[in-house]
Amino acid sequence: MILDFHTHCFPEKIAAKAMESLSFASGGVRPGTDGTARGLEKRMEECGVDAYVVLNIATNPKQMHNVNDFAASLKSERVYPFGSVHPDAPDVLDELCRIKEMGLRGVKLHPEYQRFFVDDEKMKPIYKKISELGLALTFHAGFDPGFIAPFHATPERLAKALKWLECDVIAAHWGSLGMEEDVRRHLHGLPIYFDMGHGSSCITRLGALRCIEEHGADRILFASDTPWHSPTQELDLLNTLGLSESERNMILWENGMKILNR
Repeated sequence: MILDFHTHCFPEKIAAKAMESLSFASGGVRPGTDGTARGLEKRMEECGVDAYVVLNIATNPKQMHNVNDFAASLKSERVYPFGSVHPDAPDVLDELCRIKEMGLRGVKLHPEYQRFFVDDEKMKPIYKKISELGLALTFHAGFDPGFIAPFHATPERLAKALKWLECDVIAAHWGSLGMEEDVRRHLHGLPIYFDMGHGSSCITRLGALRCIEEHGADRILFASDTPWHSPTQELDLLNTLGLSESERNMILWENGMKILNR
């Protein structure tokens, strides 16, 4: 079984515009789907993915409710959508409760698009509510091609933020995109999951092996970041690591299902 813990799609009426904008911001990276839920489903089927998590992002306070309504509409036996909240929304804590009530399994925060540092004191009430509700929390972590430094979710800042969180926390892109050594220095061994999204472009094979050895196969989640990467690209990386069947199963689906089924 394969569970992809990091994918994206958008409502049909804005998908084309979103793809064009995000592709431009990333320097012309060509997406592998048309950005719609149907396009994502087709891609997952083509790559042999059995189930997948769709990560949604509220890039401003006004769109937060609509983003979560769309997330809820995606739920199915094989699709596990995460909602999102914007830290500056006046009803952010109430919206977290609504996310829980709608049956969403977690929350995605993108500190670059949402312009907050993960270890900012203003985040403590939000983290507390996420923890109380038993939701999982995925952060975009590290570099983002659409922004310049300073980045808002570095490994050092994530390590500080973990002290305020009592839930399953996932740092995307092997802990922090483009910050392999800092991830090793600040996050290896801490109670945080790393997803593999975009990994074949942001981590070396030896770096991935070292991460699994030091951080543990039980803390790694298979992920692609579709439509910006394909599950087959990340499977190609995984297949070079010489892992045991037990380690592969943990990464491919067992770790993720433990999070989703809590």
